[in-house]
Amino acid sequence: MRFDVITLFPELFPAFLSAGVTRRAFESGQVEVKLWNLRDFAQGSYRRVDDRPFGGGPGMVLLAEPLHQCLLRIQSERADTAPVVLFSPIGEPLRQAVVQRWSGSGGAVLVCGRYEGLDQRFIDVHVTHQISLGDFVLSGGEVAAMALLDAVARLQPGVLHDADSHAQDSFSPALDGLLDCPHYSRPESWQGRAVPPVLLSGHHVQIERWRRDQRLQLTALQRPDLVSAARAARRLSTADEASLAQTQKNPL
Repeated sequence: MRFDVITLFPELFPAFLSAGVTRRAFESGQVEVKLWNLRDFAQGSYRRVDDRPFGGGPGMVLLAEPLHQCLLRIQSERADTAPVVLFSPIGEPLRQAVVQRWSGSGGAVLVCGRYEGLDQRFIDVHVTHQISLGDFVLSGGEVAAMALLDAVARLQPGVLHDADSHAQDSFSPALDGLLDCPHYSRPESWQGRAVPPVLLSGHHVQIERWRRDQRLQLTALQRPDLVSAARAARRLSTADEASLAQTQKNPL
């Protein structure tokens, strides 16, 4: 898959693409990333890519024409008709289900906005998807683009050491969309705090039940909306409901 990133700050990306476990996806070409500096498509000696908004007001707006010219160049190099994604507060929240859809796609053109935003006419003509990281505002779309690229890259085969690792992530279908449980490692006792005995028992059925209970209880306390969604989809067993009932009596 290929992601083309339109940005005013391509220098932000090289370290991200070459560090950590996800670099395997980028270095192998499983997830190809090509960076496009928007200023290269601006006209005039000043390479201007922004101007003041019509109607007045603070800030600047990215001009439609440089964005359009950059997108045309990208489209001329791609063999497919790639979706055009803008990172925007009005977009669909970036949830795991959204990441999984993109992880099996052919990629996209990622538009990293800046300043007060983009000329709406470019959005109306070219943007096919809008994505939001949450109810907060960033200085630009680069951090959001990296978040999507990282989340997609780690789902590619062979990127994680254990092929089943991402199946145990929070929000994953294997966990019925619940939060993951707490994890422990050596030493068995640390600053007077012991590892839960069940994890040392070697009894795998009991361990899995403990982990399921922890996931249910933690999700019920921190993200009850996820429990409601799992219940509506009929993904909770009788034992799960009993665990949730116990949580109401004895919260973590």
